Amino acid sequence: MFTGIIEELGLIEPGPRFTVSCHLVLSDLTPGASIAVNGVCLTAVDITAHTFSADLAPETLRVTNLGDLKPGDTVNLERPVTPVTRLSGHIVQGHVDGVGILESFENYVLKVQVPKDLDRFLVYKGSIAIDGISLTIADVHECLVTVAIIPHTREATNLKVRKPGDRLNIECDVLAKHVDKLISHFKGNP
Repeated sequence: MFTGIIEELGLIEPGPRFTVSCHLVLSDLTPGASIAVNGVCLTAVDITAHTFSADLAPETLRVTNLGDLKPGDTVNLERPVTPVTRLSGHIVQGHVDGVGILESFENYVLKVQVPKDLDRFLVYKGSIAIDGISLTIADVHECLVTVAIIPHTREATNLKVRKPGDRLNIECDVLAKHVDKLISHFKGNP
């Protein structure tokens, strides 16, 4: 489980494996530990003094933007929470629900077109993770999500290099997904 508060930016390294160069998150990373990369929960393997690698399953490549990354691309990194960590963001599982398309990012207002099947989980002032970043929805209308980005978040994440048309990992609030399922069962829909 993660909080959506990005700890560090990493760089994708060239090579046959998915490898990220970084510093801070390596301080206590061990083989087999979880790490969120652009909001995707991965298992760290082959840890060196300056990098970690992870294996990507076909499903991960299918439902996230990790397969789009090239050497030199910047990614958001976060270690999992511990029982004594402050929950500064919201509960983020690292289980991406879909990929949205960046429509615009101007004057610290980010607009992302999300897949239609995710719209039911998104509400005004609700939580959303975009590329693993915990954000609050300022508006949602016809699958277009608007969030306000503060300068610190822009500078501390890969949002500073994002441009219209980029694919962004979307994770909806897990509580919204559970409520949706409970209501559908209550209504008699499996």
